[in-house]
Amino acid sequence: MTKRRSRGDGGLHWDAKRQRWIATASLGYAPDGKRIVKRGSGKTKTEAKNKLKEVLRDYEDGLAIAPSDYTVERAVKDWLTYGLNGRDPATVTACTILCKTHIIPALGARKLRDLTAEDVDKWLATKGKTLSTRTLQGLHGCLNRVIKRAMARDKVKRNVVALCSVPKGKQGRPSKALTFAQAEAVLKAAEGSRMYAYIVLSLLTGARTEELRALTWDHVDLDGAPDAIPAVPPHVAVWRSVRAGGDTKTRKSRRTLALPKRCVDLLRQHREAQQREQGDAWSESGLVFVSATGTPLDAANVRRDFRNAIKDAEGVDPRKWTPRELRHSFVSLLSDNGIPLEEISRLVGHSSTAVTEAVYRKQIRPVLQGGAVAMDRIFED
Repeated sequence: MTKRRSRGDGGLHWDAKRQRWIATASLGYAPDGKRIVKRGSGKTKTEAKNKLKEVLRDYEDGLAIAPSDYTVERAVKDWLTYGLNGRDPATVTACTILCKTHIIPALGARKLRDLTAEDVDKWLATKGKTLSTRTLQGLHGCLNRVIKRAMARDKVKRNVVALCSVPKGKQGRPSKALTFAQAEAVLKAAEGSRMYAYIVLSLLTGARTEELRALTWDHVDLDGAPDAIPAVPPHVAVWRSVRAGGDTKTRKSRRTLALPKRCVDLLRQHREAQQREQGDAWSESGLVFVSATGTPLDAANVRRDFRNAIKDAEGVDPRKWTPRELRHSFVSLLSDNGIPLEEISRLVGHSSTAVTEAVYRKQIRPVLQGGAVAMDRIFED
């Protein structure tokens, strides 16, 4: 004779609508008085019972069970909505683009609890055929944070993304530097444009584009203190950037640079033109470089206006150059003229010469002549 189940043990029944066996178990009552019922479904009785055992085991371990329709897309949207609070707007925008362009279309329909490390590996490998390694790192980072947040809310047991490594992506375009002839052509072509002062200052001081966009007139001294002891030349204080919090990239990036005479003369003209163009409003933001409407520049403004300014430069295709490569050109021109690596490193605000050499290896003079010159002097005929 079949033994009758105890009260609360649940049951097993066939759901004709879903065409599946449903195993249930009652676990008492919630604080609101509603009965706590856990379910497991399967195509067979055994499969349904085993699923119910898994659900009950998770319940005993303190894990909430994500709804069956909780997909990767829902987890991503939850993270974008609530998980980026307090982040820089540029970071939020970048993460949103990566998620909506690459993660949701490829993995969004997958149930979060069914996502495997193999799924992630295959996805990253496919993306690696068309995207750079840096973009792949960004995708991996976003999805990793999505799953970590879901884990913290008991939506999934483990983070499968943490088990996956980032493959090598498509080779990106290497940075390059202008030759002296190209630099002269760029300066000549840009003369008279809104970007002329920006281009000259970037090329002749090596300041980062993010530092120039945040530069204010109170950090520019076009007179200096020639009568002081020692004399103080005209200079620009590179103390801020458009990064979150306004800090420069590193501690050593905060530096004060003497201005070449060409920069001093041009900045005087630029300030006068800015005053004429904007009237009293020119000083409201205090920024040295602004858009045509007086608003702060963003990266897209600078990139577009830079390429328009140099479109007639002889021997330079504007489509193949970006504003940050003016900084590379600064390093290259100094190195070509025998300036020591240590001095170049201080001027561009790197934390060490190792950084300068690693980032600008192609721009640093490859032939070290100091030893040969010294030996020629020692063993002169």
